[in-house]
Amino acid sequence: MSGTISKLSHHVYFWLKNPDSKEDQTKLISGVKTLTSIETIKGFHIATPAATEDRNVIDNSYGVSWLAFFDSEADEQIYQTHPVHLKFIADHEHLWSRVVVYDSLQAADK
Repeated sequence: MSGTISKLSHHVYFWLKNPDSKEDQTKLISGVKTLTSIETIKGFHIATPAATEDRNVIDNSYGVSWLAFFDSEADEQIYQTHPVHLKFIADHEHLWSRVVVYDSLQAADK
């Protein structure tokens, strides 16, 4: 038996236009924090790259990551069109050069 936070995870990686700018990174993190007020988010994690061992499977070229958990795909869709999310994009998209999103569903217990 496994404990679960939610059924869907939404992991977003942001590459900053100015990757050496701590000010831009801080602004983006502050913006991401506003997303936590969206009611369908059941848990979250805001992070920056760890200084882990250099291995060919590790990509730490991004500036900020945002991991949010939802109970369903419908709840994640509410987040996508939520005014707080749309404002975050409008107010902060000038900071990033690239965004990659990984959405995944929890594997069914057997």
